[in-house]
Amino acid sequence: MCADAVAHLREADPYDLIYSVSGIPFLDPNRLLPALTNGLKPGGRLVFSALHTNSHGDGPSDSVAARPEILRLPGTDTEHQMHMWVLEPRLWEDLLVDHGLVVDTVTTIGSPQADQSLSYRLYRAHRPERVPSRPRSATPPPPNAVVGVGVIVHGPDGLLLGKHRLGTWELPGGVVEPGESFAEAAVRELAEEAGLVAGPADVPVLGTLLDRVGDVVRVTVPVLVTRWSGAPRQREESIGDWRFWPQDSLPRALFVPSSQCLTAWNPVLPLDHPPAHFQPVTTIARD
Repeated sequence: MCADAVAHLREADPYDLIYSVSGIPFLDPNRLLPALTNGLKPGGRLVFSALHTNSHGDGPSDSVAARPEILRLPGTDTEHQMHMWVLEPRLWEDLLVDHGLVVDTVTTIGSPQADQSLSYRLYRAHRPERVPSRPRSATPPPPNAVVGVGVIVHGPDGLLLGKHRLGTWELPGGVVEPGESFAEAAVRELAEEAGLVAGPADVPVLGTLLDRVGDVVRVTVPVLVTRWSGAPRQREESIGDWRFWPQDSLPRALFVPSSQCLTAWNPVLPLDHPPAHFQPVTTIARD
């Protein structure tokens, strides 16, 4: 059958085995691999060879981008310039896994001639009977999101704010650690920064605030502490001078996320700050 491989795989019944001798690298993997995965039965196998190092010694690419290669068809002297995806084995493996396949083996196929640098890789993979989840890479991604809590402590004397060493006034709070609920993170930060003791049951979550600073998406979760014990005191070098401020006389140099949290809690407060999208969880009484 002579046909476009992707179009054929989309129409044909799934196969037990799909194999390709140096053909797969001539197609964009992001277009081909979804069709290949769906073109296999559960448990079906994919076997293909891919150029690794050409006869000029040019090695594979570390990005999914095509490069020009010369193809000479068997039995002819005519050279054809083609676009090929000549990729690092790890990149091929990642692409196969990303599209739902399990990589079984990768075998090196070198030239039998000592002076020939041409090299291929033979990939064996299969479609699992069950849909797997892919383990996360151990390599940390570029920072693109921050999740933190802003802790609103409102008592008879006003709102609790501390002065940061950079000069801004702000609510207790900080980054949520893995395994913590938002309420648990708020309780921990409140104790670490201001020495107040509260329980997660007394820390309702008001909602989520979403905004972007440069390339970083920031998610801030305002929470309201309804009951606590102790007196505020400095516990960390970076922030101190904890005091309660009346709502009608808040200090002017408020930290932006703290202002956003306070506006989410009480929209009538006269606070100016960059906009953030607030998604409330429930309505909490402020008095």
